[in-house]
Amino acid sequence: MSTNQPHLDALPGLPRDAEGPVFEAPWQAHAFAMTLSLHERGVFTWSEWATALSEEIRSAQRAGDSDRGDTYYLHWLKALEALVSRKGVTSNVELARYERAWRNAAQRTVHGAPIVLSDVDLDQ
Repeated sequence: MSTNQPHLDALPGLPRDAEGPVFEAPWQAHAFAMTLSLHERGVFTWSEWATALSEEIRSAQRAGDSDRGDTYYLHWLKALEALVSRKGVTSNVELARYERAWRNAAQRTVHGAPIVLSDVDLDQ
């Protein structure tokens, strides 16, 4: 049994296996990897990241998030988007453009097939 088990029990919605927490979906692993990569490249410090994520979680809790763990990576992604925007790596406009493009690509993709983003999606 992990020494973190009592803490994990407080988050019943957090996906896990016998070893501990796991990613529920591929996009969560991608968001995690992007965060680590940007940190390693010096875009932000780990302290800046921790602050951004904490602020996002607190904001969500104030807005009524029940904080069971099932929305953790949504907060992670929102914090990452806010931080890279603040750091000037991208803008909120550009983030919205890519969100629309991914949504368009997902809508035309057959269930179970990989989503492929094309220039056409970005031009819409």
